[in-house]
Amino acid sequence: MTLFIFDNTFEGLLTSVFEAYSRCTFPDALLAEGEPLPLFCDETFTVVSDEEKAGRVWRGLQKKLSASALSCLTQCWLAEEPETASLLFRYIRKAIDASRSIETNFADPDVLEFSRMWKRVDWERIRMLQFVRFQKAADGTYFAAVEPEKNVLPLITGHFKDRFADQCWLIYDIKRAYGYYYDLKEVRNVVFGEDSREGHLVTGILDESLMDKDEKLFQQLWKTYFKAICIKERLNPPQAQARHACAILEVFDREADLVFSLLPSSCCAEQFYAGYSAFRLVSVSSECMYVRFCSLVKCRAARDWHLSAGHK
Repeated sequence: MTLFIFDNTFEGLLTSVFEAYSRCTFPDALLAEGEPLPLFCDETFTVVSDEEKAGRVWRGLQKKLSASALSCLTQCWLAEEPETASLLFRYIRKAIDASRSIETNFADPDVLEFSRMWKRVDWERIRMLQFVRFQKAADGTYFAAVEPEKNVLPLITGHFKDRFADQCWLIYDIKRAYGYYYDLKEVRNVVFGEDSREGHLVTGILDESLMDKDEKLFQQLWKTYFKAICIKERLNPPQAQARHACAILEVFDREADLVFSLLPSSCCAEQFYAGYSAFRLVSVSSECMYVRFCSLVKCRAARDWHLSAGHK
């Protein structure tokens, strides 16, 4: 097994691609500096990030991929998943080697996973746009602390710069200990050291001494509003959901046994399915539901159908 060790930056990833082609040695996986090596490792190579080499790879990708695909590539880097670096390396290599664009070749597992990873990052970006909540500080700055699953802060600053162009704000990522501050002119990256982190940078809640004099009132007004529009009868906590699901399955089992007892013992799965649908006055066409129905009554015909359909 050949491993490339890099500095866990996007520039380092592109440099790794350059080094792989220049050495004619392609790694089985990429590891960030400091990560433990796997048990079986034949060769390791430490990649030193180089802006010029990374730029050459990027210019080469611009000839192979569309602007939207390049944008997706940079967004996928923000996923911060265990396989992100290795997946993007394989995707870039395939994009360079292919004679035509691979962007829509979803038969390739790496292209498909690349698309799914981009969707996960984009969903998190949309979630942050919807649920970021600001608190007004005494100096007039609006402060918001978030903990996104993906590193999406660079993707949302443009929206808030346009949306709150006349207000100073700070969006801080508690999980990654950095944020972006807008001073009415430009958005700047800010990082706080562990020694300088105050309570609100850890908990995400401003201390009352740092709040604007009306902030507490507005927070209470929002709580009162949500309490007023809430319908208690529709509250469905996870415990109640689990109990409800168990109750539905119990009823389903009893009804299925009843229908099965009314049908001839030689009936096939299709006959049972039609009988149950008539019993429930519903028509169920989903294949997975079909298998679920049949398995609950231990119908041999359903098992034979399931195997004959090619499902293991």
